[in-house]
Amino acid sequence: MKNKLPYIILFFLLGWHVILYAQQRFPKPEFESGYVYPEYQFISPRSPVLEYLDVVVLIAVLVVTTRFSLYKRSRSSLVWVSVFSLAYFGFYREGCICSVGSVQNISLALFNEGYNLPLTALLFFLIPLVFALLYGRQFCAGACPLGAIQELTGLYPVKMARSMEVILSSVPYVYLGLAILFAATDSHFIICKYDPFVGIFRLNAPGTMIVFGVLLLLAGIFINRPYCRFLCPYGVLLNWFSRFSEKHLTITPDECINCKLCEDSCPYNAIIPSTIDAPKEKTTTSRTRFTIYLVLIPVFTFCGIRITAGFSDDLTLVHRDVRLAREIRLEYEAGIKATSQQAVTFKESGQTVDDLYNREEYIIGRFKKGSPWAGAFLGLSFGIALLSYSIRRERDEYKPHQGKCYSCGRCFEYCPVHIEKIAKDEQP
Repeated sequence: MKNKLPYIILFFLLGWHVILYAQQRFPKPEFESGYVYPEYQFISPRSPVLEYLDVVVLIAVLVVTTRFSLYKRSRSSLVWVSVFSLAYFGFYREGCICSVGSVQNISLALFNEGYNLPLTALLFFLIPLVFALLYGRQFCAGACPLGAIQELTGLYPVKMARSMEVILSSVPYVYLGLAILFAATDSHFIICKYDPFVGIFRLNAPGTMIVFGVLLLLAGIFINRPYCRFLCPYGVLLNWFSRFSEKHLTITPDECINCKLCEDSCPYNAIIPSTIDAPKEKTTTSRTRFTIYLVLIPVFTFCGIRITAGFSDDLTLVHRDVRLAREIRLEYEAGIKATSQQAVTFKESGQTVDDLYNREEYIIGRFKKGSPWAGAFLGLSFGIALLSYSIRRERDEYKPHQGKCYSCGRCFEYCPVHIEKIAKDEQP
């Protein structure tokens, strides 16, 4: 019963949230006594004090998570922290503001002078990265509500084939590149629009997005954290920073005895095995492979630039003003009446068509400048990732991959050294 309690709480949170939402779906009762409903009172924006309270809670959760993962080494405690983060950052704060979406705020502020970046958005972006640089991906372990809801539903994990995982792991890089490009050109916040779990937290997203989130949770029963592993753009940054962490979660609290019991414990393929029993590779073979992949990096970078530059005109359609300009142009040139709400608003605003076309050209120019940079990022990232897979180091112990490890602590329970140490600590 004790191990099932977090999942009961998750079910309660989801159920209670649905009940609260359902209450608003019923029509107001009709009164025959002449009762008049009061005017609707608009909720004022969240006060700065409460916004900074969110920052304090984030730091506190990260500190507690770090203590439980690195020092206490308690998987159950990490699960409880996830329950709290899901309740607070997920259902109470409704997933906003979140560190995952803050990538767009940063991009918009860097490339648009008219946007004033909120300090809280900057802090939500930086603080998890600082913790990742120092202690690994503690944000993923207990603070992220998107990761928490998936972690709690990962009941029967099945390991994926490494080849399939490598292919799917490239998607977050594409997502991150497009998110930065669209935010920098003031086109779209695609991370927020296509967040699969905010719709569950708020129950006001399009039905397709809620279905998408539910499907991810169902898939996550067997394939743990599908969004974190194969979609999350912020996870790319956490992966990079965590690779340089000075103190990182370890499988065993002491020296590894190479028992191999933890080898299949990680559903994320984040455990690097010992190479003691592995066949030795010729030095010339490894050097040749390394040289080839190193030479391919600029080739991939150039290809990425060419591909995204070729699609820049299509990418501009994400911007609302470009779509509007092309709709108005069709009306003037082909006689196809522009009937969208945006077109009707434009006609009533008194703006000139020339101003709209000039705005369109300005946006297209920004995309032509930004698209090659996005392609260079994607090509360079792919080349470096391929190069990293070609490097084989000799290891005499099992250890977590510092970039891929979510610091969830699942491997603790499989380590006999850890279990023995816990038993000694519990002795009177």
